[in-house]
Amino acid sequence: MLLQNKVGIILGVANANSIAWGCATNAHKEGAKLVLSYLDDRIRPRVVPLAETINADFLELDVTNKNSFKEFFKFIKEKYGQIDFIIHSIAFANKEDLRGKYVNTSRDSFSLALNISAFSLVEVAKYAPDIMKSGGSITTMSYLGAEKVVESYNVMGVAKAALEASVRYLARDLGEHNIRVNAISAGPINTLAARGIGGFSKVLDIVKEKAPLKRNISIDDVGKTACFLASDYSAGITGEIIHVDAGFNIIVL
Repeated sequence: MLLQNKVGIILGVANANSIAWGCATNAHKEGAKLVLSYLDDRIRPRVVPLAETINADFLELDVTNKNSFKEFFKFIKEKYGQIDFIIHSIAFANKEDLRGKYVNTSRDSFSLALNISAFSLVEVAKYAPDIMKSGGSITTMSYLGAEKVVESYNVMGVAKAALEASVRYLARDLGEHNIRVNAISAGPINTLAARGIGGFSKVLDIVKEKAPLKRNISIDDVGKTACFLASDYSAGITGEIIHVDAGFNIIVL
């Protein structure tokens, strides 16, 4: 098993259809002991039953709150001392900003999307050297909208572009600690969060028609790649954006 005897954190589990849960189920199959984060009491009832099915710890983490970060990583250090990998699957933008034109984004909406979707990875990375004494892996989730204009993706595309740039700078900064930092640029998946994007079903149809593999991807596809990046088999890979999108990114429409 790829992750036998490894301990990992998976941030951003929302429900059984979330990408983070796809990562969690695959990491569990590969032998990892896991800690799952959830946002708040509204999400907790969905996450607890899932965590129990894979014998994972679960803990609240609000990435807009510094004290929440401190408490979360204090728990990790006190219980486990050392971990091996972190999978970061956290992003947010106001629903009204995922429709219409990007030019209409407000200052507050821009700051919120960048803070939660990109800076949260930087904040996580600050804690990594202290709990990854033997090195490790950090993987985050991006999307093609970071590279190209995707209708209605708007401020989230800008946030994902910042996230991908952060991956490269963090890979440089954490390399001396033998910590690898990479991103998965996942194709569109029919998650609860994605349904808030205007015209999302149309995007799914286009990808299925145009992608070389002639299909959309699943949370399982992403989870398997995340496990590879968390494993020792990716020991020489850092600062990379790996597309898991059935090949859609190579196509010129």
